[in-house]
Amino acid sequence: MSQRVEMYNKNALKIGLFGANCSSARTATLVPERWLATWPDCLKMARIADEGGIDFLLPIGRWKGYGGDSDFHGTTLETVTWACGLLAATQRITVFGTVHAPLFHPLIAAKEMVTADHIGNGRFGLNLVAGWNEGEFQMFGMQQREHDDRYEFAQEWLDVIKRAWSTEDFDFDGSHFKLSGVRAKPGPIGGTRPMIINAGSSGAGQAFAMRNCDAFFTSTGGARLAAAGTSQAVDEQQIFNRIVKYVSDIKANGRKYGREIEVYTQGQVICRPSRREAEEYHHYANVECADWNAIEKMLALKNITPQNTAPDEFRAKRMLQASSGIGGYPFVGSPDEIATEFANHSRAGFRGLAVSFVNYLNDVPYFCDEVLPRLARMGLREKN
Repeated sequence: MSQRVEMYNKNALKIGLFGANCSSARTATLVPERWLATWPDCLKMARIADEGGIDFLLPIGRWKGYGGDSDFHGTTLETVTWACGLLAATQRITVFGTVHAPLFHPLIAAKEMVTADHIGNGRFGLNLVAGWNEGEFQMFGMQQREHDDRYEFAQEWLDVIKRAWSTEDFDFDGSHFKLSGVRAKPGPIGGTRPMIINAGSSGAGQAFAMRNCDAFFTSTGGARLAAAGTSQAVDEQQIFNRIVKYVSDIKANGRKYGREIEVYTQGQVICRPSRREAEEYHHYANVECADWNAIEKMLALKNITPQNTAPDEFRAKRMLQASSGIGGYPFVGSPDEIATEFANHSRAGFRGLAVSFVNYLNDVPYFCDEVLPRLARMGLREKN
């Protein structure tokens, strides 16, 4: 699996693009240049990323948008078929599919993903999610399981997947699946399997990731923005120390299961020639032109509303959601500053960063031309 987990390169810090299969990606904004997630634009983006040295593409599994004036995430492309198309059009980049286990029979999912893996000659990855959005499950006419039961189901689902990828003929007698005479040729490329990541935040979710996955996907954006929003000066060292401990605790948890698990995180990048330009655009896109109706609907899904939350607290959470690119770490600044922030995340123990942009076609070329060479000079990336 080493080649898979390394994404077939020696970059110490892996960098991917996050959420490009969804309209507006990770920025709930009304700016006219916001990302529309059309197939032609996704195809152009993937080729730019592939040629520019980006390591992976990570889509969001979204079936129903959040509404608002922009219809945030109202237009989405299904992730495994999206991956197939992009893998066929690229040469080096790893492309993940984000799959809701309860919505796909494991044998169908196994076949779809192994097909993607053959199209990409081993460059397909799986981001496995157990599901949380009640509105999406209702749309499918399905009842969401109790929280911990979701991961018991996901465990059995993944067990079937892995057996289908590695065993010629088998029966399976589980609590959720009873399968007879299973045959699922071919297996993945090279006799291994796709890299698997998961972002479960609860105790049950983290335990599932530690047992089964190659990497754990998390977020650190809240600490950075909460500190920036206080009246006191931001203590960068304190934030860094907090992130170091967070990553270290995740890795230590993995070792309890006898596994060395990698940790990835996500954020929004707004990179401009100067910090002032970057901050001005960030405020314009994320705050001045925020889609507040969509943001409030997202908060309501987490049971955060004006009716049950104190006014000052609700305003702060609303602003945090907007400023962070929906819960991500804010990488806002000049190329030197962005590269330094990325390097700090690597020093903190992160293996990779999945980042979003207001518009990938407008912003990724500049990022690849200016930030990636700086990271190469820091020893974190190979020269492209």
